[in-house]
Amino acid sequence: MSDAKIQAAIDHWAPRYVENGVPIGDFLEVTSSVDSWDEWCAAWSSRGEIHEAEGDRAVAEGRGRSAGYHYSTAAVCFHFGKFLFVHDLDQMRVAHSKAVAAHRKAHPYLIPPVERVEFAYGNHRLVGNLRKPSGVDQPPVLLMIPGLDSAKEELTSNESWFLDRGMATFTIDGPGQGEAEYELPIEPRYELPVRAAIDALESRSDVDPGRVGGWGVSLGGYYVVRAAAFEPRLKAIISLSGPFRFADAWEGLPSMTKLAVQTRFHAGSVEEARGRLEEMDLTGVAGKVTCPAYIMGGDLDRIVPPEGARRIAAEVSGPVRLNMVRNGNHVSSNKTYLYRPESADWMAERLGAG
Repeated sequence: MSDAKIQAAIDHWAPRYVENGVPIGDFLEVTSSVDSWDEWCAAWSSRGEIHEAEGDRAVAEGRGRSAGYHYSTAAVCFHFGKFLFVHDLDQMRVAHSKAVAAHRKAHPYLIPPVERVEFAYGNHRLVGNLRKPSGVDQPPVLLMIPGLDSAKEELTSNESWFLDRGMATFTIDGPGQGEAEYELPIEPRYELPVRAAIDALESRSDVDPGRVGGWGVSLGGYYVVRAAAFEPRLKAIISLSGPFRFADAWEGLPSMTKLAVQTRFHAGSVEEARGRLEEMDLTGVAGKVTCPAYIMGGDLDRIVPPEGARRIAAEVSGPVRLNMVRNGNHVSSNKTYLYRPESADWMAERLGAG
């Protein structure tokens, strides 16, 4: 392996891939098969096609539960092919469309199944995946927010922790994310898409819009705090490795991530993107959060300085649980057992689930 970008992806993201649904054997085989970053997207797309074909075979043989597994695995393989492949937007977009399509094929076969929900956002439409726990009438809802390079198709494994505890999950692609990233740039005022998503939930009778929590990962950890400061319908929030000031993380970001920031801001240069980061600052904002907050940071995070989690926890005004994971990397993907079960229990209690 000679490409520094491939090594950087492995060093930064290996636990994330596996914890979010990529089989460890696939991760090892695919990453060892490529010599150039230019091969990355195609290699992961080829692996996604293998899983999708297994899903098709399972459907033909009447094995629906297996089909759901294979299709959702295909979706994360396609997703991880495109997630930082921003130097080749055409190839990236093809892989992304395959991720969305594979996940949609999984929708009826996952347990519980997925409902694709489109909702109004100004003159645009945003998309979310809604899942409801079996046997629960009007469950509370957890609004799940991806980060800079994640998308709703990546978060299936995260959803299960909350579904198992009697909460519905509504996982969205906001501006600059997933299906919305091509038309809409990053929106630092993330309370706006959150407001639109909760409005959509309030139009339904099968969930309880009076019990809505928020969950955000990485940059989504900033978004969910920002949203809670201005959207009182969020009753509790979980922020995972979110920056307090995104600009403070800039120097430590891998070059691929910096280019992704530029691409998803729709900025003309990396320098312009760096300037836009100044808008993403919780100074004078975090203190407006009065709902309960669960804040997690990894003390070895090389992407978002762990001081961000500590400062968020120090400045929010409501009850707070700060979980600084010892030896945790970014989002503590290498130590998920130290926060995923606990944070799900915490949210279930705050929303009265179960």
